[in-house]
Amino acid sequence: MNLPYHEASTFLANLDEDWQRHVESVGPCLLQPKPTREPYEALVRAIAYQQLHAKAGDAILRRLLALFAPAAFPDPRELLAIDGVLLRNCGFSASKIATLQGIAQATLDGVVPDYASARAMEDEALIERLVSLRGVGRWTVEMLLIYSLERPDILPADDFGVREGYRRLKGLGAQPNRRQMAAIGQAWSPYRTVAAWYLWRVPK
Repeated sequence: MNLPYHEASTFLANLDEDWQRHVESVGPCLLQPKPTREPYEALVRAIAYQQLHAKAGDAILRRLLALFAPAAFPDPRELLAIDGVLLRNCGFSASKIATLQGIAQATLDGVVPDYASARAMEDEALIERLVSLRGVGRWTVEMLLIYSLERPDILPADDFGVREGYRRLKGLGAQPNRRQMAAIGQAWSPYRTVAAWYLWRVPK
Protein backbone atom coordinates (compact mmCIF):
# COMPACT_ATOMS: atom_id res chain seq x y z
CA MET A 1 0.00 0.00 0.00
CA ASN A 2 1.38 3.40 -0.96
CA LEU A 3 0.62 6.17 1.45
CA PRO A 4 -1.26 9.04 -0.22
CA TYR A 5 1.48 11.54 0.51
CA HIS A 6 0.26 14.24 -1.86
CA GLU A 7 -3.29 14.03 -0.59
CA ALA A 8 -2.02 13.99 2.99
CA SER A 9 0.22 17.04 2.48
CA THR A 10 -2.66 18.96 0.90
CA PHE A 11 -4.98 17.94 3.72
CA LEU A 12 -2.53 19.13 6.38
CA ALA A 13 -1.75 22.38 4.55
CA ASN A 14 -5.45 23.18 4.54
CA LEU A 15 -5.77 22.86 8.32
CA ASP A 16 -4.56 26.36 9.15
CA GLU A 17 -1.92 28.95 8.28
CA ASP A 18 0.75 27.40 10.49
CA TRP A 19 0.44 24.04 8.78
CA GLN A 20 0.27 25.67 5.37
CA ARG A 21 3.53 27.57 5.91
CA HIS A 22 5.29 24.53 7.29
CA VAL A 23 4.19 22.12 4.56
CA GLU A 24 5.15 24.62 1.87
CA SER A 25 8.53 25.17 3.54
CA VAL A 26 9.38 21.47 3.89
CA GLY A 27 7.92 20.42 0.56
CA PRO A 28 6.56 16.99 -0.40
CA CYS A 29 6.54 14.22 2.20
CA LEU A 30 9.50 11.92 1.54
CA LEU A 31 8.70 9.23 4.09
CA GLN A 32 10.51 6.05 3.06
CA PRO A 33 9.02 2.91 4.62
CA LYS A 34 10.84 -0.41 4.42
CA PRO A 35 7.94 -2.78 3.72
CA THR A 36 10.17 -5.80 3.16
CA ARG A 37 11.28 -5.90 6.80
CA GLU A 38 9.87 -8.59 9.03
CA PRO A 39 8.38 -7.32 12.33
CA TYR A 40 11.24 -8.99 14.23
CA GLU A 41 13.84 -6.96 12.36
CA ALA A 42 11.81 -3.76 12.62
CA LEU A 43 11.50 -4.16 16.39
CA VAL A 44 15.21 -4.86 16.86
CA ARG A 45 16.07 -1.79 14.82
CA ALA A 46 13.63 0.35 16.79
CA ILE A 47 15.19 -0.76 20.10
CA ALA A 48 18.56 0.52 18.85
CA TYR A 49 17.01 3.99 18.51
CA GLN A 50 14.96 4.04 21.72
CA GLN A 51 15.58 7.25 23.70
CA LEU A 52 18.52 8.22 21.47
CA HIS A 53 19.21 10.71 18.73
CA ALA A 54 19.25 9.27 15.24
CA LYS A 55 23.05 9.46 14.84
CA ALA A 56 23.64 7.51 18.05
CA GLY A 57 21.11 4.90 17.00
CA ASP A 58 22.73 4.66 13.56
CA ALA A 59 26.11 3.97 15.16
CA ILE A 60 24.78 1.27 17.48
CA LEU A 61 22.92 -0.45 14.69
CA ARG A 62 25.94 -0.30 12.40
CA ARG A 63 28.10 -2.02 15.05
CA LEU A 64 25.41 -4.66 15.60
CA LEU A 65 25.19 -5.50 11.91
CA ALA A 66 28.98 -5.68 11.67
CA LEU A 67 28.95 -8.53 14.20
CA PHE A 68 26.96 -10.67 11.79
CA ALA A 69 28.45 -9.63 8.45
CA PRO A 70 28.18 -10.67 5.69
CA ALA A 71 24.59 -11.55 6.65
CA ALA A 72 22.25 -8.61 6.10
CA PHE A 73 20.62 -9.06 9.51
CA PRO A 74 20.91 -11.64 12.32
CA ASP A 75 18.08 -14.13 12.66
CA PRO A 76 16.52 -14.64 16.10
CA ARG A 77 18.62 -17.69 16.93
CA GLU A 78 21.84 -15.87 16.09
CA LEU A 79 20.84 -12.93 18.26
CA LEU A 80 20.07 -15.23 21.19
CA ALA A 81 23.38 -17.06 20.82
CA ILE A 82 25.72 -14.08 20.71
CA ASP A 83 27.69 -13.07 23.81
CA GLY A 84 26.04 -10.21 25.66
CA VAL A 85 29.42 -8.51 26.08
CA LEU A 86 29.57 -8.05 22.32
CA LEU A 87 26.14 -6.43 22.37
CA ARG A 88 27.26 -4.13 25.20
CA ASN A 89 30.24 -3.15 23.06
CA CYS A 90 27.81 -2.13 20.32
CA GLY A 91 26.29 0.37 22.74
CA PHE A 92 23.26 -1.53 24.02
CA SER A 93 22.47 -1.20 27.73
CA ALA A 94 21.83 -4.30 29.84
CA SER A 95 18.11 -3.49 29.72
CA LYS A 96 18.10 -3.20 25.92
CA ILE A 97 20.03 -6.46 25.58
CA ALA A 98 17.34 -8.20 27.61
CA THR A 99 14.73 -6.62 25.35
CA LEU A 100 16.52 -7.77 22.19
CA GLN A 101 16.77 -11.30 23.52
CA GLY A 102 13.12 -11.22 24.52
CA ILE A 103 12.09 -10.11 21.02
CA ALA A 104 14.18 -12.88 19.47
CA GLN A 105 12.68 -15.54 21.75
CA ALA A 106 9.15 -14.20 21.23
CA THR A 107 9.70 -14.44 17.48
CA LEU A 108 10.71 -18.08 17.76
CA ASP A 109 7.68 -18.68 20.02
CA GLY A 110 5.31 -17.08 17.51
CA VAL A 111 4.37 -14.10 19.69
CA VAL A 112 6.00 -11.68 17.26
CA PRO A 113 4.07 -12.36 14.04
CA ASP A 114 5.58 -12.72 10.60
CA TYR A 115 5.05 -9.98 8.05
CA ALA A 116 1.93 -11.43 6.44
CA SER A 117 0.25 -12.00 9.80
CA ALA A 118 1.13 -8.52 11.02
CA ARG A 119 -0.30 -6.98 7.86
CA ALA A 120 -3.60 -8.67 8.60
CA MET A 121 -3.81 -7.27 12.16
CA GLU A 122 -5.44 -4.02 13.21
CA ASP A 123 -3.13 -1.31 14.57
CA GLU A 124 -4.30 -1.53 18.18
CA ALA A 125 -4.38 -5.33 18.18
CA LEU A 126 -0.74 -5.47 17.12
CA ILE A 127 0.24 -2.80 19.64
CA GLU A 128 -1.52 -4.66 22.46
CA ARG A 129 0.18 -7.92 21.51
CA LEU A 130 3.71 -6.57 21.26
CA VAL A 131 3.77 -4.20 24.25
CA SER A 132 3.46 -7.33 26.39
CA LEU A 133 7.15 -7.91 25.64
CA ARG A 134 9.71 -6.53 28.04
CA GLY A 135 11.06 -3.16 26.95
CA VAL A 136 8.69 -2.85 23.99
CA GLY A 137 6.48 0.18 24.43
CA ARG A 138 3.83 1.72 22.27
CA TRP A 139 6.38 3.96 20.46
CA THR A 140 8.43 0.95 19.37
CA VAL A 141 5.40 -0.75 17.83
CA GLU A 142 4.30 2.52 16.23
CA MET A 143 7.66 2.70 14.43
CA LEU A 144 6.98 -0.83 13.13
CA LEU A 145 3.52 0.26 11.97
CA ILE A 146 4.88 3.33 10.19
CA TYR A 147 8.09 2.06 8.65
CA SER A 148 7.40 -1.62 7.96
CA LEU A 149 3.64 -1.95 7.65
CA GLU A 150 3.07 1.45 5.97
CA ARG A 151 0.08 2.34 8.11
CA PRO A 152 -1.16 5.81 7.12
CA ASP A 153 -2.79 6.96 10.35
CA ILE A 154 -0.27 6.48 13.17
CA LEU A 155 0.62 9.35 15.53
CA PRO A 156 3.38 8.54 18.06
CA ALA A 157 1.89 10.87 20.65
CA ASP A 158 4.61 10.29 23.25
CA ASP A 159 7.42 10.89 20.77
CA PHE A 160 9.52 13.87 21.90
CA GLY A 161 10.08 15.05 18.34
CA VAL A 162 6.38 15.03 17.56
CA ARG A 163 5.41 16.93 20.70
CA GLU A 164 8.29 19.39 20.41
CA GLY A 165 7.56 19.89 16.71
CA TYR A 166 3.97 20.76 17.50
CA ARG A 167 5.06 23.13 20.27
CA ARG A 168 7.33 25.00 17.85
CA LEU A 169 4.77 24.90 15.04
CA LYS A 170 2.24 26.63 17.26
CA GLY A 171 4.64 28.76 19.29
CA LEU A 172 3.57 27.20 22.58
CA GLY A 173 5.38 27.69 25.86
CA ALA A 174 5.33 23.98 26.70
CA GLN A 175 4.87 20.69 24.91
CA PRO A 176 1.48 18.99 25.02
CA ASN A 177 1.56 15.79 27.02
CA ARG A 178 0.83 12.45 25.44
CA ARG A 179 -2.92 12.57 26.06
CA GLN A 180 -3.19 16.14 24.79
CA MET A 181 -1.11 15.30 21.72
CA ALA A 182 -3.31 12.32 20.90
CA ALA A 183 -6.43 14.47 21.22
CA ILE A 184 -5.00 17.26 19.07
CA GLY A 185 -3.92 14.73 16.46
CA GLN A 186 -7.45 13.48 15.92
CA ALA A 187 -7.88 16.44 13.56
CA TRP A 188 -5.10 15.06 11.34
CA SER A 189 -6.75 11.66 10.75
CA PRO A 190 -6.61 9.77 8.39
CA TYR A 191 -3.11 11.14 7.70
CA ARG A 192 -1.49 11.17 11.13
CA THR A 193 1.59 9.29 9.91
CA VAL A 194 2.41 12.08 7.46
CA ALA A 195 1.58 14.68 10.12
CA ALA A 196 4.20 13.08 12.37
CA TRP A 197 6.73 13.15 9.52
CA TYR A 198 6.18 16.90 9.11
CA LEU A 199 6.30 17.57 12.87
CA TRP A 200 9.70 15.85 13.04
CA ARG A 201 10.87 18.56 10.62
CA VAL A 202 9.69 21.74 12.31
CA PRO A 203 12.81 23.96 12.53
CA LYS A 204 14.21 24.99 15.90
